[in-house]
Amino acid sequence: MAVDSRLQKQLHGYRLTTAEILYHLPDHPAVLQSYIWQELDIAPRFPVLHRFLDFWSREIEGKLHSVRISSVSLIQPARWGHTAHLMQLH
Repeated sequence: MAVDSRLQKQLHGYRLTTAEILYHLPDHPAVLQSYIWQELDIAPRFPVLHRFLDFWSREIEGKLHSVRISSVSLIQPARWGHTAHLMQLH
């Protein structure tokens, strides 16, 4: 059932979204820690990511420093690449 739901989301415009969240450690505010978040979301507004970041701000002690986002559609035409060189290793 979960696979069908994820496929349905992709057919309705959801994309695989990855966010790198940098935050300050609560005990050592001068130190930054990285957290990787990944979920299906709708670009460019990213409502699922915004809900997660709102939750983070309310419930988690580590103050957010920055968020870097990338997004890619999973359902897309196949790509074909050309290789210029072929090597054989014995």
